Amino acid sequence: MSDVLLVAGVPPQPGFLSSAVHRLQKAGARVHLVGAVDTEDLPADVRLDGLCALPGDIAKALPARAAARATPAERVWTRIRRERWAREQARNADVLVALDPHAIYAVWRMAQRNLGADARYGVQPAVQAVIGRQGTPPPGALQRLANNLPSRRMVRRNLTHIINSAPRAAIDAVTARPIMRSKAGTKLWLAAVRTPKIPDRLRTKVARQVAKGMDWADRPEGEALILTATAEKLRTPVSRARMLGDAASRELKAGIPPQDLNSAVDALLAIADERHRAGKQPAAANLLNRAMKLAFDRVLHIDRLTSPLAEDPEGFTAPFRNSLAATTVAAPRGRKQPAAPPPTDRPLRLLIATSANDNFLKLIRAHYESHPQVEIRYLDLAADSKLKSVTWAATQMLEQRLSAEETPYGANAEEQLRPHLDWADTVFVDWCVAPAALFTILDPGTTRIIVRLHSYETLSRWPYMVDFSRIDDLVFVADHIKDLTTTLVPYLQGPDAPRMHVLDNAMDLSGFQIDKPSDARFQLGMVGISQVAKDPLWAVEVLRQVRRHDDRYQLLLVGGDMNPNVSVASRKYLDTLNRELEELEAVGAVRRFGPTEDVPKALADVGVILSSSVREGCHCGLMEGAASGAVPVVRDWPFFAGRPSSARTLYPQGWVVGSPEEAAERILQTTATEETWRAAGNEASAHALGEWDWPVVQQHFDRLILGNHVV
Repeated sequence: MSDVLLVAGVPPQPGFLSSAVHRLQKAGARVHLVGAVDTEDLPADVRLDGLCALPGDIAKALPARAAARATPAERVWTRIRRERWAREQARNADVLVALDPHAIYAVWRMAQRNLGADARYGVQPAVQAVIGRQGTPPPGALQRLANNLPSRRMVRRNLTHIINSAPRAAIDAVTARPIMRSKAGTKLWLAAVRTPKIPDRLRTKVARQVAKGMDWADRPEGEALILTATAEKLRTPVSRARMLGDAASRELKAGIPPQDLNSAVDALLAIADERHRAGKQPAAANLLNRAMKLAFDRVLHIDRLTSPLAEDPEGFTAPFRNSLAATTVAAPRGRKQPAAPPPTDRPLRLLIATSANDNFLKLIRAHYESHPQVEIRYLDLAADSKLKSVTWAATQMLEQRLSAEETPYGANAEEQLRPHLDWADTVFVDWCVAPAALFTILDPGTTRIIVRLHSYETLSRWPYMVDFSRIDDLVFVADHIKDLTTTLVPYLQGPDAPRMHVLDNAMDLSGFQIDKPSDARFQLGMVGISQVAKDPLWAVEVLRQVRRHDDRYQLLLVGGDMNPNVSVASRKYLDTLNRELEELEAVGAVRRFGPTEDVPKALADVGVILSSSVREGCHCGLMEGAASGAVPVVRDWPFFAGRPSSARTLYPQGWVVGSPEEAAERILQTTATEETWRAAGNEASAHALGEWDWPVVQQHFDRLILGNHVV
């Protein structure tokens, strides 16, 4: 005779329970029951061999110590496993039976501990198991929910029924966190989504639900694996492309570089090209935008210490160069007439435009607002709701570029922007992002267009949405940024490319000259640690190196912390950094000052200024530190190291080092005595003021913007 343990997650209907017990007993079983049972509702004709009645709300109750995200099925198990009687019965039972969806997970957990038991969902399968145990069933014929989970054959045979017929709670139970975290669970569901001859609709439904379970289990890599495996079996190319895109998106959301990013991007671009050829431009734009967002996600390029755009720029962007839709968007359309020369009979009308970021415009604006031969207007595209709505509308922007005729978006952009273009002689657009793309959607007429590209933009999708044939002058902040950008964007090497210039950022460095106290010699400083690319952990290693020789050295960190909510990758880096800093703060080796409006004051005690970044345009904090008389120590920025233009060509010989060991050596040499330290600092200050101070850089801007207005 077999022992059967019935598990109830919610109180069973009296008639259903009576029928279940009688059928199992007739098949030759002793029947025990545990779970949500109202003893007053037990039918009089039910004679159980054992009962552990628990409150009827166990699927809702959540013990204080349990995880806040527990599902009802997990709550049922959490409550039942506290009962000694239930644990003993589960160990000794021959058949474990879930009477309702909320009980499935508890039965699965019991079956893991009782490998000889059969686990079933429902009364009829339980009766069959009892009858089957009276004979000798062939190996693998019984559906199991133990360590090896259901056989692949059973999953394939029952998949349609499970997904289409089972209540949502049942699906939640078989995708509970512990199942999803197990290798067996992953194998089970990989077998399920790879099952042949399943309609795309059903296969997609299964994959979405399993992916949700993986998400609950904090397994983004498993989530992506399930979605990728599903995509391989989908018959419809567009469904396959979207599923591959979803898989890559899940990994990026978790701060993980996707394992199969290339397949996702290629698939999305292929369907975008197909839709473009068919004249379905809204769909093509949507797919192209999705491919661009995946390929240029900040997890890949901004929030890491490396980037495929730096490691293999041409190889990484090849799919876009080979895509009809992408090349159509970027193709030069030119302008109907050239930009007019600066007026000679009135002041130059200068429009300065950006979108919510004027960090590098203040000196430029102030200069031209007081210039007698300039009439200036400032346009913040984010401050006007109508302009903002057309500026960052990437999909509509792509649709406009893909379409042979003007779209409603194009007409709206024309209406919003044309008055500004008609007024201006010259437009200076700061940052080569959405505003630059917006201004080049329209033919500028005779208005001259100048765009400044810093460094972030090169790692984004925006340069591939800009019509550079409608830009007259493209300004870079450094030669190494220019070199990388022209490698990534092939149109900048063509006959329609704009004139290109390299102009330093506008900085007032004269106010940074400081008479530093003697003990500043042992203070290493960093200004700005708010991005992973600043890599302050490199500076921490430099600090450790110099403290091995002299524990008077300290590291002063000026600026706000990284935002942990920007991405998972940023949060992980920040967690590591904080652990390192807390250890050093405890011994007085690190001091954090947070953000400040008075950077010169913060630099007063800094004797050595560090640039530990993996990439920079022109590192303003480093330049300000040099102007203050601190000794510059610059990491050979890995994104550009070894290239014709890099940190070594931007800064004087001797400033740049290749490793923390070299950095420590330079620090120890230049700070060996107060005399050598002050001499090196004075030399750095003279160079900074002579090369990068605003009175020097202003002349370059005047030549660019005013032309024959320069006096």
